[in-house]
Amino acid sequence: MSGHWLYLPGNSPAHRTPVEVKIVCAVGAIFAVVATPRELFWPFGCYALGLVAVWSWIGVPLRWIAPRLLIEAPFVVLAILLPFAAGEPRTVFAGLSLSTNGLYAAWGIVAKGTLGVGISLTLAATTSVGQLPAGLARLRVPGVIVMIVVLMLRYVDVLVDEAARMRVARISRGDDPRTLRQAGATARGAGHLFLRSYERGERVHLAMVSRGFDGSAVDFGHQPATRAQWLFGLLPAIGAICVCLSAWAVR
Repeated sequence: MSGHWLYLPGNSPAHRTPVEVKIVCAVGAIFAVVATPRELFWPFGCYALGLVAVWSWIGVPLRWIAPRLLIEAPFVVLAILLPFAAGEPRTVFAGLSLSTNGLYAAWGIVAKGTLGVGISLTLAATTSVGQLPAGLARLRVPGVIVMIVVLMLRYVDVLVDEAARMRVARISRGDDPRTLRQAGATARGAGHLFLRSYERGERVHLAMVSRGFDGSAVDFGHQPATRAQWLFGLLPAIGAICVCLSAWAVR
């Protein structure tokens, strides 16, 4: 599971930092970005420069990050429509009447969304999938949630492979799922995939129960992070929080 496509193997300080520290750091940095007033532009520039500096420091190339940032493309498309759909007050730009509030809203969505995805990708690039449940357990996340995460990470690739096989089967029978007239067949395929996933989940659960599974989370037994690791690992989040507080102070 360490070979997940979002994981970039390496031996940087970020890779060696305990996973629970990285989770708290990422969550803290994202909250700081989201809480920053959208009317100011310089804080987001600081966040972006800091994020690029972290990527350079830990050896994550921009050519690896850039294509994975495209996951936010649908939200960017929706954000572009806001300046046209929102109300007063309005301003004229390039001959177009645009809503001022819509412009700020679109900017906030794009800036905060891009930074949030970048922070999440940084966590994913430096943390193997198998380490995440252990980190959540050390953060005292309820055992049921940890177990759900374990099963989700274990079988999400299985479901993706199942969907790929169904698609190949459709194409081999002369179907073209890219055309609009096949929307009904695509919807039925999604229903079949749901049923197959449900049935596979039941079989997996029965197999686990037969092997003694009682619903409790696994005791990973790792050593907790030291105080020095916490202080060092949380520096990026502390910097982001300072930028956020400074933005509110000068707003």
